[in-house]
Amino acid sequence: MENFHGVHLSKSKYCKAVQCLKILWLDKYKTKEKVKTTRESVLENGRKVGKIAKSLFGKYEDVPYDENLNVMIRRTNSLLKNKPNIITEACFNYDNNFCSVDILKNDNDGIEIYEVKSSTQVNDMYLEDASYQYYILSNLGFNIKKVSIVYINNEYIRQGNLDINRLFNIQDITEIAKAKQEEIRNKIAQINEYMRKNDEENEPESKLGLHCENPYECEYWQYCTRNLPKPNVFNIAGMYKTTKFKKYNKGVISFEDLQYEDMNKKYLEQIDFEIHNREDKIDIDNIKAFMNTLSFPIYFLDFETFQQSIPEFDGVSPYMQIPFQYSLHYIEKENGEIKHKEFLAEAGVDPRRKLAERLVQNIPQNVCVTAYNMGFEKGVIKKLAQLYPDLAEHLLNIRENIKDLMIPFSKRYYYTKALHGSYSIKYVLPALFPDDPELNYHNLPVVHNGMEASDTFLSLSGKTKEEQEILRKGLLEYCKLDTYAMVRIWQKLKEIIEENA
Repeated sequence: MENFHGVHLSKSKYCKAVQCLKILWLDKYKTKEKVKTTRESVLENGRKVGKIAKSLFGKYEDVPYDENLNVMIRRTNSLLKNKPNIITEACFNYDNNFCSVDILKNDNDGIEIYEVKSSTQVNDMYLEDASYQYYILSNLGFNIKKVSIVYINNEYIRQGNLDINRLFNIQDITEIAKAKQEEIRNKIAQINEYMRKNDEENEPESKLGLHCENPYECEYWQYCTRNLPKPNVFNIAGMYKTTKFKKYNKGVISFEDLQYEDMNKKYLEQIDFEIHNREDKIDIDNIKAFMNTLSFPIYFLDFETFQQSIPEFDGVSPYMQIPFQYSLHYIEKENGEIKHKEFLAEAGVDPRRKLAERLVQNIPQNVCVTAYNMGFEKGVIKKLAQLYPDLAEHLLNIRENIKDLMIPFSKRYYYTKALHGSYSIKYVLPALFPDDPELNYHNLPVVHNGMEASDTFLSLSGKTKEEQEILRKGLLEYCKLDTYAMVRIWQKLKEIIEENA
C-alpha cells in the first residue's frame, strides 16, 4: 500500500471504470478469469474505420504507435508547433492520465477534438470518452474550441468512389464535455482511492446490475457470478435483462425461488421442467397442423451474410446484411432422396447478383420452402428482389412460399428440458439428437456458428490459395449442416406424429 503512486489511466481504462470500478481491479489481479466477448473482426473493423476517418479533414500528420508513451507525447508536441495542421493519434498526459486523440484540428486560435467510432449512433460511453480527453487537454492549458464524435452514417449508400464526408456523421458535444469536467475529476479521484484500498489480497465487493452488460458485455461475468446457484435467473431464456436484475436484487435468484413468481408461463415452464425433470411436452394436434402446411417438393434454405462498416460495393450502405452463401437441401417427393445444392461467392467481389441468379435456378416457383427463423431469409430475398427487378418476380415467389420450421419450438408445441427455454436451432438440434456426432456443430473443423462464417469469409482476401481452399471447405460444411439439420428436424417431427398416431 505504501508504494501506491496512483493509477496510470488511459481513456479505455477510464471508460471501464465508469462502467464498473471493479473491472480495473480484475484487469490487474484476475486477468486469467477474463472471457473474451469482443470478436477480433469487430476490433479490426474499428481500426479500419479509424484509419479512413483520419483523412476526413484533408492532409494529416500521424503520431505512430510506440510502446514508450513519452515518445508519442514528444512527437505530438513537435507537431503542435506546425499549426495550423491536422494531427491524428495525438498523445497527451496530465497527472497520470493519458489519452490519444483520434483527430486533432490544430489552429492558431485553439484546437478541436474528434473522437472516431465505428458505431451508427452516439452512446453515453462515447461522451465519457471524449469528455475525458477534454479534461486532460484543458488541464494542460489548451484552448479547446470544439469536441465532437465522428460516427458512421448508416443512411449513406455507396455509388462509385467512397465519399467519406457522407460516410460519417459528426456530432458536436462540446457543452456536454464541459459540463462533465467536475464529474471526471471526482471519478479519477475515486478510481485512485479504490485501487489504493484494494490490493491483490483485498478483493472488493461488487454488485451485479445492468452495468454488467451495458454498454459492453463484461468479460468477467462468469467470474462475478461463479457463486450463484445453478441454474439461476440469468439462465431464463427470453426474459428482459431489466427483469432479471430486478428479481436478482429482490433475492429471487435460484430456479427453486423463481418457481413461485408471477411470470410469463414460458419462463415458468422452463423452470418447472428443469427442477422436476419433466417428460417431453408434445402438442400433437398443433404439430400435425403445422406439418400439414408443408408439401412436396420441399426445400430447406439457409443464408450466410456479412456486414461492412465501410461499404465496398455500389448500392451498399454501412452494416447492410450482404448474402455471400447459401445451402439448399431438398426432397422432391414422399420418401424421395435428400438432394443438396449450394453457393459460395468468390472473395472480394459483390456476391449478390450471382447468388440471386443461382437461387432462382435452384428453387422453382410455387414450391414449399422452409427456413429456420424465416424472417432473416425473407429479409435477404426481399432486398435482392429490390436490387434486381429482372429477378424480382421469381425471388418474391420464393419469399412468399417460405414456411418457418422454428414454429413448433417457438410456440412450444414441442418442449423438452434440454432446450433450456430456447428455440434456437443450436439448442433444438442437440435436444432432439443428443448423441449424433454428425449433427454436432462442435465437430466441424473450421466454422462453428454464423459469426465465425461471416468472419471467415471476410478473411479470405488476405489468404493464400491453399488457405482459402481450407476455409472455403469449412464454410461449405458449416452451411450444409445448417440445412441438413433442418431436414433432420422435419423428419423428427414426422416421426413424433407417427409415434403419437
